[in-house]
Amino acid sequence: MRYFRPLYPFLLGWAVILYTSTFSYVGLVNGLGQLLLFALVVCLPIWRTERMSYVDIGWPWGLVLLGWISYWISDGHWLRSLVVSGVLVLIGLRMGMGALKMWRMGMLKKEFPRYQYQRGRWERDGKSNVQLALQVDAISQGLANASFLALPIFIIASNNSPTFSMFELAGLVIWLLAFAMETVADIQKLNFLKKMKKEGKQRQVCDVGLWRYCRHPNYFAEWMVWNGLVIASIPSWLALQGSETTLVWILLGFGLLFTSRMMYSTLVYVTGAVPSEHYSVQKRPGYAEYQQRTNRFFPGPRT
Repeated sequence: MRYFRPLYPFLLGWAVILYTSTFSYVGLVNGLGQLLLFALVVCLPIWRTERMSYVDIGWPWGLVLLGWISYWISDGHWLRSLVVSGVLVLIGLRMGMGALKMWRMGMLKKEFPRYQYQRGRWERDGKSNVQLALQVDAISQGLANASFLALPIFIIASNNSPTFSMFELAGLVIWLLAFAMETVADIQKLNFLKKMKKEGKQRQVCDVGLWRYCRHPNYFAEWMVWNGLVIASIPSWLALQGSETTLVWILLGFGLLFTSRMMYSTLVYVTGAVPSEHYSVQKRPGYAEYQQRTNRFFPGPRT
């Protein structure tokens, strides 16, 4: 049963969505859509190649699918539904188009380091059936799109109020700033790598621009993108108190908090900062010094 443990929180989150009177239908359509998308785009290629990297295609395009499904099925105010769906589609397209570019360049023919790190974790946990562990981890990310990542989207899109609250506006501003930060960080790193390649320098540490203030500004910004959506969903969650039972309403609130916590854990420990740094220290001579003087996740002054 230890192989299937990663699925439990996401199955529970999806079950709560399906149990609600407000989101049961859109949650069912989205969940089935995510599972179908992941089966074809992620699970089948993983089964054939034993490489987890295909998740990088399925997960962002699953967000695009989630955005479209929410817009067409949710019955909240049209402008609010359009805005939150548009925000999610932009998040998915930014990463999804990049993943397709990597696929066309043949970069998915080699397992990404963060997924190589997973294999070591499975070995420490006594998981010898690599193929099963690969499939479970892939499905868990599809279920994340069906459960906790869908929660703030569904909740916002259910609100019929024609006016936007300060919480919603603040959340959208946070999302916009974080989305811009993530894009700038990716551009800065890409330009740095191009410059180092042109100068014939290898295994250099990117410490320019935003990368001077934390070792993973793109991961931090991605976390803040979702925090912005969670904050924006607070008024709509409060409005659900009269249409859902108290227990379900409370569970939805805990689900929103768990969305932030889950993204933080993923971006730091599961497929983010810790796995990538495990290999960066080995490949880049100056990385250990970079770790000593630069925050890992939260931006701050250098020491």
